[in-house]
Amino acid sequence: MTHHPTLRFEDVSFSYPSMTSELLSGINMHFSTGWTGIVGPNGTGKTTLLLLACGKLRPDRGFIAIPDLSSYCPQRTDDPPEGAASLMAASDRDSLILKADLDLKQEDLLRWETLSHGERKRFQIAAALYGRPDLLALDEPTNHLDSDTRSLLYRALSTYKGIGLLVSHDREMLDNLCRECVFIDPPAAILRPGNYSSGAEQARLEKASAVKRHNDARDKLDRIEREHARRKHMAAKSARMNPKRHLSPKDHDARAKANGAKLTGKDAVQGKLQKQMDGRLRKAREEVGATPVKKEHPTGITVLGGVCPRVSVLNLPAGYLPLGEQVRLKFPDLNMGPRDRVALTGPNGCGKTTLITAMFSSLSLPDDRVTYLPQEIRIEDSMRLLEELRSMSGEKLGWVMNIVSRLGSRPEPLLESRLPSPGEARKIMLALGLLKEPWLVMMDEPTNHLDLMSIECLGSALADCRCALLLISHDRRFLGALTQTRWEISKMANDVYALNIV
Repeated sequence: MTHHPTLRFEDVSFSYPSMTSELLSGINMHFSTGWTGIVGPNGTGKTTLLLLACGKLRPDRGFIAIPDLSSYCPQRTDDPPEGAASLMAASDRDSLILKADLDLKQEDLLRWETLSHGERKRFQIAAALYGRPDLLALDEPTNHLDSDTRSLLYRALSTYKGIGLLVSHDREMLDNLCRECVFIDPPAAILRPGNYSSGAEQARLEKASAVKRHNDARDKLDRIEREHARRKHMAAKSARMNPKRHLSPKDHDARAKANGAKLTGKDAVQGKLQKQMDGRLRKAREEVGATPVKKEHPTGITVLGGVCPRVSVLNLPAGYLPLGEQVRLKFPDLNMGPRDRVALTGPNGCGKTTLITAMFSSLSLPDDRVTYLPQEIRIEDSMRLLEELRSMSGEKLGWVMNIVSRLGSRPEPLLESRLPSPGEARKIMLALGLLKEPWLVMMDEPTNHLDLMSIECLGSALADCRCALLLISHDRRFLGALTQTRWEISKMANDVYALNIV
């Protein structure tokens, strides 16, 4: 008998204890086999949805039917994944295919601390696939991966036969792998058929239609309010012309005649029309209320960098850096002028992060003239950043939270959270870095964990910045728009990588 696992959400709502409102509310969705994309801005509950689906969180209300065996792959790769050792020790057909497809080696697992995050991610996903789960939930699996590794990952994921949930900001993978996508806009989550591009277009059309309905209802209400005011003015004018106004209250015969004249004349018609207009006005206001449009928040940031008055902002003499017990990175003299824009590229594990860390440590610039964004922010550092925010007040807090907001994350839920998401932590660190007016901006995989809108905002800001720029990224489009020089690392021999200036 064929096994057909299902995942079902029935009227599910959830919030974290520190939150004053629900993060997700009234979620009803049904998932069957195949890949489903989970998309939305940072901090909107994508990871929370995965944790609920895998039974690692329990809903406040509602019910979730979860498959028997589920596996969750987090964004972080701090520790070796459960099952990796079993996979590497196995010799069955499935294990051999996975190890070949993702280029996994036993000796690499033994040097986990020296592996790049991209190399760690391959082990993490391979171990999850080897467990043959009914439900596989992947949280940003393409972070840190070079183009070759992404191709290997896509090939491995395309063979998975269970229920796959994929949180990602990688449009290409979402389009090529997913048959449907969940679009999260707290507290709602909407499941739309088709890949990301078709779902995003449907969302755009729905939004445009909702805006049109709201604007039409608003225009109708404006017309009725103007007509209501006009008729109210006419009724007041008619009242001023009422013959009873100058009659004594005791002159009952005269007032009776005036009442008869009013009820049989234009006043009776005006009163009836006024009641009809009151009803139309009430109905028009209800129509406006029934066609709400979510508030749009402004986006876009500015990097207030300046030009360093020195001849150079970075100067690292030629040398070697160890990348493990035997592997080394060889590099020539590295110099950057005050307006240089450099892309540092190369495959996973070639020493890019090791090199940028060495360059950052060698800088002679004042600390307040350098903005540095590391590849990963540890959990304890993320919590420290959040506490630093909460300790701020006044203008400084407002300035930082305005940047976070303009990068697409709402400040209130962020300040209420126990732990910021990796994307939110990067936005906080970026905002704090922008309090400076840097002469040099150094960023190691700046697009990792960021949602699509935030990446566009960051790219636009860096394009207009006047300071020197050093970027590590596997996003060729991002680098192509921002840099003019490439420092490319490639493998020269089994134990040596070398950097060439292109």
